[in-house]
Amino acid sequence: MSTPIGDYALLADLHTGPLVSRHGSIDWLCLPRFDSAAVFAAILGTEEHGRWLMAAAEGTVTDQHYEPGTFVLRTLWRTATGEAEVIEFMPIADDRADLVRQVRCLSGHVRIEHDLRLRPEYASALPWVHRMDGEDPFLRAIAGPDAYVLRGPSLEAGDNCHTGSFDLTEGQTHEWVLTWVPSHAEDPEPLDVTEALTRTRSYWQDWSKQISVAGRWSEAEHRSLLVLRALTHAETGGIVAAPTTSLPEDPGGVRNWDYRYCWLRDSALTLEALLLHGRTETALHWRNWLLRAVAGDPEDLQIMYGVGGERWLDERTLDHLPGHLDSRPVRIGNGAVTQFQADVVGEVLIALAKIRDAGLEEDDFSWPLQRSMLRYVTRHADSKDQGLWEMRGDPHYFTHSRVMMWAALDRGVRAVTDTGLDGPAEQWAQLRDRLRAEILSEGVNAETGGFTQTYDNTEVDASLLQIPQTGFIDYDDPRMLATVAQIERELKQDGLLLRYRTTTGTDGLSGHEYPFLVCSFWLVEQYAHTGRIDDATALMDRLVGLTNHVGLLAEEYDPAGDRQMGNFPQAFSHLGLVRAADALQAAIQNHEPSEHDLHPAVDPEESR
Repeated sequence: MSTPIGDYALLADLHTGPLVSRHGSIDWLCLPRFDSAAVFAAILGTEEHGRWLMAAAEGTVTDQHYEPGTFVLRTLWRTATGEAEVIEFMPIADDRADLVRQVRCLSGHVRIEHDLRLRPEYASALPWVHRMDGEDPFLRAIAGPDAYVLRGPSLEAGDNCHTGSFDLTEGQTHEWVLTWVPSHAEDPEPLDVTEALTRTRSYWQDWSKQISVAGRWSEAEHRSLLVLRALTHAETGGIVAAPTTSLPEDPGGVRNWDYRYCWLRDSALTLEALLLHGRTETALHWRNWLLRAVAGDPEDLQIMYGVGGERWLDERTLDHLPGHLDSRPVRIGNGAVTQFQADVVGEVLIALAKIRDAGLEEDDFSWPLQRSMLRYVTRHADSKDQGLWEMRGDPHYFTHSRVMMWAALDRGVRAVTDTGLDGPAEQWAQLRDRLRAEILSEGVNAETGGFTQTYDNTEVDASLLQIPQTGFIDYDDPRMLATVAQIERELKQDGLLLRYRTTTGTDGLSGHEYPFLVCSFWLVEQYAHTGRIDDATALMDRLVGLTNHVGLLAEEYDPAGDRQMGNFPQAFSHLGLVRAADALQAAIQNHEPSEHDLHPAVDPEESR
């Protein structure tokens, strides 16, 4: 039986992101990078696909939490004979790839048991493991290009695993360090765990102290900003959408995707969230990543890249893995890399405009690159696309995509007229205005007065909630209010929003999915900007209540099963939380009761 997605905690060293279950099993670990092959993949199968269990024998977990402002994880175990605390972390700010597990007996006596199953290359290879004796004995496992060194009290070889039981009495401490190195490299020196823990705590705490958040949801917002930082690669500046692959949107179905890459859209929106909270150095780091990744012919622009800017992300399946909750296929790579998604340049240019607004100057490379991206927009102004949600059906004119193309051109015009940068502002303005007229003609339903998902249907899509965020229209524009009303009628499931109705077949996939969390956060933001403070607050409280025991959110939520679904933790969900918290807190501070607050609408689903 798969461990529920929401039962995991994330560890982070700004290079990768392993997942540790509430009960002491590391079931997902890619080394040395987010998009490297996994050595522990039990989350997509069973323990035979790789895991490292460290638990108190016949014990129960009474608490698990991060040290404030960090990704240092503490887990408290209680047994009939005593208590023990486990500290787990990945050292930061060095050139190593280490995972540290330290256990200390707090009272009485406790037996700690290990079950280590190294399975490199997504469990397609068994490593050659041997013990290195001497003054500092350790285990060394090799498989192809990868080597793994385990230091700590000795584990014994079993049937393709290493196990051990260790009795600790009050005050005793044991620690284990798993280190990745290239298989051709020298064995790493032992890690100074005390120094590494001090350094790691200091890094995260110093970073956290520079974040300013306030209000009712400040704790959740602060953790979300930390998650966004944790999903940023320290050297390249690339921001991954999630550290996992193929955690299902539809258990037992085919909606399983690899999110360990850098979507321009997701990265741009993440950048905005960090920038608004004072992290300008992250903004510049990401801008430099962007410049390197997309440099060249604008016609070669992709919607996503590898962590280092790699272009080849071919999608393939791992048929030997049964998948989380038997959801197959398990995929690595992502076929959406070849799609045309017309909205992407808009999100990127909005983010880069905000960098300018923050006082960070363009350099000799950044503005010319933005001009080339605008040329890309003008050349594809009449092209249909696959939309924000990466539909695998036929291309359409998605209204959200057309608005984002408008936004790209609008930011280009403003860059010239407001800041004096060079460019064909008149040409961009003409196309911008043509797009606006087209959208208001073709993308609005004549009967409802609201926006439509595509020009050729009358469906609504939660992406339409982003329209006022671009400045295309006001949040309280009648067309937007009509759109919101239809979204509330047709996309709500147990009070949360679906992305769109999968029954229409527009996405070209079988099966269904659960409410997509960022969409509900967008609705909070919409409510906040239109005076619906009570509705916004109630929904925000509900959403924040869905975070797991350490404050993390997956991509989706299954209301009936009360479980998180999809890749985890998901940057999109956490940046949605940050935006919604900021918008709602500002609205509360400036709020005067509206007629809607005095006579709120009744949700037809909730009234039944």
